[in-house]
Amino acid sequence: MSDALLSVRNLGKAYRDYGSEWKRFASWFGVTVRLRAEHWVLRGVSFDVAPGEAIGIVGQNGAGKSTLLKLVTGTLRASEGMLTVRGRISAILELGMGFDPDLTGRENVVHAAGLMGFPRDAIDSAMPDIESFAEVGEYFDQPVRTYSSGMQMRVAFSVATAFRPDILIVDEALSVGDAYFQHKCFKRIREFREQGTTLLIVSHDSGAVQSLCDRALLLDAGTLVKDGDPAEVMDLYNALIAERENSTVKSLRHESGREQTVSGTGEVTVESICLVDADGAPLDLADVGQPVTLRVRVTVHADVPRLVFGYMIKDRLGQAMFGTNTHHTRQALHDVRAGQVIEYRATFPMNFGAGSYSVSTALVSTDTHLVNNYEWRDLALVFTVSNMTRTPFAGSAWVPPMIEIVA
Repeated sequence: MSDALLSVRNLGKAYRDYGSEWKRFASWFGVTVRLRAEHWVLRGVSFDVAPGEAIGIVGQNGAGKSTLLKLVTGTLRASEGMLTVRGRISAILELGMGFDPDLTGRENVVHAAGLMGFPRDAIDSAMPDIESFAEVGEYFDQPVRTYSSGMQMRVAFSVATAFRPDILIVDEALSVGDAYFQHKCFKRIREFREQGTTLLIVSHDSGAVQSLCDRALLLDAGTLVKDGDPAEVMDLYNALIAERENSTVKSLRHESGREQTVSGTGEVTVESICLVDADGAPLDLADVGQPVTLRVRVTVHADVPRLVFGYMIKDRLGQAMFGTNTHHTRQALHDVRAGQVIEYRATFPMNFGAGSYSVSTALVSTDTHLVNNYEWRDLALVFTVSNMTRTPFAGSAWVPPMIEIVA
């Protein structure tokens, strides 16, 4: 991509044990030396990021996410491959990274912003806004060693975003701290995006990835497994988490055009799924607030000691709207035998806003798919909600109020 703001080609990082510092020194001058050990934490990663694009990076712990970001920011040196960056990068990789614990928050802001290349007069001009955004009060002039992790994140984010960068990189740091400040951070990130800032964000929060990002990268064991639509990438990520020794993960192309992920060991599988109205007639289009029933027929292929059925309704971006399972409703089945056919019927009012939605199903043994994942099926059903009879409203949930006016 010729106009890419960030271009990564076959990037890799290895940690090498040379056995002695002399051998390491010799390798700098091109001398071939025998390594005692070599461990690749990232290898063969290639992708481009266009100006103004937002990219989510997901993967399990140890997948190579933080290593990739450190290579992009230059805090680590790549062992192989090429990386081209156009523009100024601002990054929040680790809480308080570069902060001196004996300096105050204000002094650390001056130091950090100076390392980012800003002159002292620009830092002084931005200082009131940085202090105001961080909201740590009198602690701003106290040593950072007295800060909690949440306070460190407040100051670190405030200084990193005091000047709008060309590329903003955020690691899991935003998972620390209170909900109020997280909302404040995401508001600023969205504002930067609207102004053209490119975003790279590492997060296990599927809602954040799917609402903020245009694309997502899935890393697994140091390699890039998938680069694509955030909802599809998160579906595959969830399937990989659930995968066990005898599991399989399949990717199919759904009739809606999206990629469907199916995983599981296969002892129990979904045979059919449909949405019906109060009279039992199938629905593709439902009215806001209309009573509907989700019917899911499953077949048992092998004896299982405990069977739990769950479903999740997601919006068009893949963000969870509502989900539950028969473990939570205390309706788990025990000693289920091979050959049984079971139909689950979930009746509820369609209290969602107008839009397109999908249903994911899970057949498991407990309240999670991480123990025994018999089958996890994304995009098992796609349907549309339209507001045909209700008072106009905005949003994704229909919660009609009783408004009183007292003059």
